Amino acid sequence: MARALEAVLGPDLPIAVRAYDGSRLGPADAPATLLVRSPVVFRRLITAPGELGLGRAYVAGELDVEGDLYSALAALADRMPDVRAFGPRQWAEVLRLAGSSVLRTGLGALPVPPEEAHLSGVPHSKERDAAAIAHHYDVSNAFYRIVLGPSMTYSCAVWERGDVTLEDAQSAKYELVSRKLGLRPGMRLLDVGCGWGGMVLHAAANHGVRAVGVTLSRRQAEWAEKAVAEAGLADRVEIRYQDYRDVRDGPFDAISSIGMFEHVGLSQLRVYFGGLRRLLRPGGRLLNHAIAGPPSAGRTRFQPNSFIDRYVFPDGELHEVGSVVSTMQGTGFEVRHVESLREHYALTLRAWVSNLEANWDQAVAEVGPGRARVWRLYMAASALNFEAGRTQVHQVLAVRSDRGRSGLPLRPRFEERALRR
Repeated sequence: MARALEAVLGPDLPIAVRAYDGSRLGPADAPATLLVRSPVVFRRLITAPGELGLGRAYVAGELDVEGDLYSALAALADRMPDVRAFGPRQWAEVLRLAGSSVLRTGLGALPVPPEEAHLSGVPHSKERDAAAIAHHYDVSNAFYRIVLGPSMTYSCAVWERGDVTLEDAQSAKYELVSRKLGLRPGMRLLDVGCGWGGMVLHAAANHGVRAVGVTLSRRQAEWAEKAVAEAGLADRVEIRYQDYRDVRDGPFDAISSIGMFEHVGLSQLRVYFGGLRRLLRPGGRLLNHAIAGPPSAGRTRFQPNSFIDRYVFPDGELHEVGSVVSTMQGTGFEVRHVESLREHYALTLRAWVSNLEANWDQAVAEVGPGRARVWRLYMAASALNFEAGRTQVHQVLAVRSDRGRSGLPLRPRFEERALRR
């Protein structure tokens, strides 16, 4: 079995392999070991070559990792294109090496793990967007509390140093956004995709604004409403279960969108920015915080047969930051500031993985082993992608200019003031 997997992944793996039949290969001091627990792994790879097949096997518990997950993923990352290109002759050799145990399991398609998303309807219609959001976010508030920590913040934190706490780094992010938006007492803020309410709570408590947060996750809205009441801010903060396209009660003095933009879709970009511009007063600011793809990506949508599209963010799309800036300016915004936080997201994801691994049994009891494994795999892989520059994240600050007046200082220093706070 180990030799069969070597035929799939290639020779000289820097990690070890150990299979259920007792076969082994790889260095004895490897930082990680792939555990082949079932011959079904090879059927997964034959019917879905590459990361989707491996991902399905991992989620189902047929394939596991012992040791450092990051080392295992880094070792596999460069080999996936070769696996996807396998032809019949190569798979026949894999089956010959694997032996009769694989043939006894059959060669047809296997049932996919129940954690895989299956959406219907028109992509980025309101109904399908709501279903995509529910798939990812309506999992369990208790599970997200395990992963995210007390802040319940599911977006890139801002780290002054690598040794600060996750909570302090998330607070620094909210303060950075508040500074960029120029929030002051009495202003009216709209937070699009408000999650569990972190930004609106921070802005109301620390800057005296009146805030509206909208989300398409019912469980997020329930949590956020309770958090607002417990903070004594119900007179200043409103949480709505609402699509951003249905917000009608502008104008707002400022709009934040933190970690929601990935769900918008290329077909809706002008609708999104045009709608937010109409909700802003002249001179109002928009802060769009979003994951981005590099210029060489070629396409914006996650590959339909990728693990992240099937299990994590169905219909998710990443847009290169230059095209985002052009679209914003094409809908009447003036872009004034762009900041990359790529390394910060890698640190954030590693902190979330640490939280999950430290509380693994509790997480599994809350959502089941399959879904816990989905989150562990995707967050660890995402951390490596940010570290390698394969994925980026930016904050783009724009203004709805008022007859040429932006309202910004000549030399704003948002970062310094936010981190010193």
